[in-house]
Formats: sequence, C-alpha cells, structure tokens
Amino acid sequence: MSVLKLYLHPLSSYCMKALIALYDADVPFEPVHVDLGGETGAAFRKIWPIGKFPVLADGGRLIPESSILIDYLAQHYPSARSLLPADPDKALAVRAADRFYDLHLHSHMQFVVGDRIRPADKRDAYGVEMAWGKIRTALGMIEKDMAGRTWAVGEDFTMADCAAAPPLFYINEDRPLAQSWPNAAAYLQRLKQRPSFARALKEAEPYMQYFPREKAS
Repeated sequence: MSVLKLYLHPLSSYCMKALIALYDADVPFEPVHVDLGGETGAAFRKIWPIGKFPVLADGGRLIPESSILIDYLAQHYPSARSLLPADPDKALAVRAADRFYDLHLHSHMQFVVGDRIRPADKRDAYGVEMAWGKIRTALGMIEKDMAGRTWAVGEDFTMADCAAAPPLFYINEDRPLAQSWPNAAAYLQRLKQRPSFARALKEAEPYMQYFPREKAS
C-alpha cells in the first residue's frame, strides 16, 4: 500500500475531523500543510482546484470531503473499520449522526466564525443570529441524546464522534457549553480526552492565536 498523504491545515475543523479518524485508527500518513494564501495553496489548487481541505491522496487517487475520507479508511484499513460499523443498521445510524453534526452544527459554526474575517461592510449580522439559533437547536438535541450515551451513537467511538468533536470544541471556545448544555459539555470533555482528538488539538495549538474569537459586547 502506498503512503497516504493528507492535505490539511491543523486549525481547520474539517481537517481535525479527518485527523481524529487517522489517529484513532493508527493509519500512517504524511501530512501536507496547506496555506491557501501562499505557495502551498497554489500547489494544492493544481491538485484539487476546489481548494478545500482535507483531501486524502492514496497514490494517484484523491479522496476529498471528510466523511467520504473516513468511509474510505473504514473500507481499506482494518484498524479503521470500527469507525463505520459493518452492521447496515448501525452504519446507517452512524452516517445519520455524522450528517447531523456536519449539517446542523459544523456548517453553522463555520458560518459564524467565517463572518468574523469578512470586511466590516460585508458582514451578515442577521445570518450570524440565525446560525446561532440553529446551533442552539442542535445543541438542545445533543443535550437530550447525551444524557444516556457515552459517544454519539451509543457506546462505540465512530465516525460520528470524529464529526462532533471539532464543532463542539470551537463553539465551546466562544460560548462555554456547560452553562446551558451540561451533557454536551461532558461529551466534549470525553472527546478531548480521546488520544486522537487530544493529538489533533495539540497540533492546532500554535495556530489557535489566529482563531477569530467573538468580541465582547
């Protein structure tokens, strides 16, 4: 098997999702750090013109998008198979939870954070307010679910937990979860104690100064 290459930036939440999967399954790979504004970004766009990461390269094959990437690992690397259960019904539950976290938490978190780096006259205060409302709705659902679970879909760590960790972490950096969602906060603590996520966070530390935090009102 060829050595995998992962095109990423350590601060990127979707790259964290992929890193958690790779580290949790102990799959060897070569990280290729991409600065979209620099030479590495230009080189990356020659490989993947969309210019969004993570992208996994396995020889001449490119696997974009974090969920597809993890699915690929589960199919081709025995140590990653537990991230996506073999049982069809359990696998469907994991995929559904993965989509929930990406679509109803992760995407809204990215909208809120992305708005902060726009020029002042291009910001979307109404859109940010709507995004926070959707985040709160999702967190309310997570709060109920995590009252009786260890991980996103029961007692096994899966792709869904890889999806949950980064948005919960970044939301908590802005507005501590424990104030309103103690079960979600406890879940985040379990995620942070998972060696794979702890490693991804450690690698992101040098870049955390660039995370655009919410300004105090």
